[in-house]
Amino acid sequence: MTTSLIQRNILTNWLIWQFWETPGKIVQAWKNILKFNLEFFSVSLLLKTLFSYWHQYRWYYPKGFDIGKYLEVFFSNMISRILGAIVRIIFIILGLITEVFIFFAGLIIIFFWIISPGLAIFCLWHGLRLLL
Repeated sequence: MTTSLIQRNILTNWLIWQFWETPGKIVQAWKNILKFNLEFFSVSLLLKTLFSYWHQYRWYYPKGFDIGKYLEVFFSNMISRILGAIVRIIFIILGLITEVFIFFAGLIIIFFWIISPGLAIFCLWHGLRLLL
């Protein structure tokens, strides 16, 4: 404990803890969870490799000239890329939806942390009023 904390009274220490220190730690944890979510869903990597082959399934063009084989390889590679893009887009959307939920959950947590002392006093006052 630092000397500045010892010299202040308990009410000042509580106010600093309730409205400055802990909200700062909550915001830091919230930022870490938001960053983790983006890494968990690999959003940046999925955006970079959006049109890559699905599981690196690719077909190679044959030697010589065979229009049928060229078209088969072309369409097979296109299907692999399109399938990869569809799956990647789904995971990008899931990651961003989760990011939005985490963002709003963090807002709710911060809001309730800030109003919790007033809410506790209100509930205590209301309960005592009901008893009397």
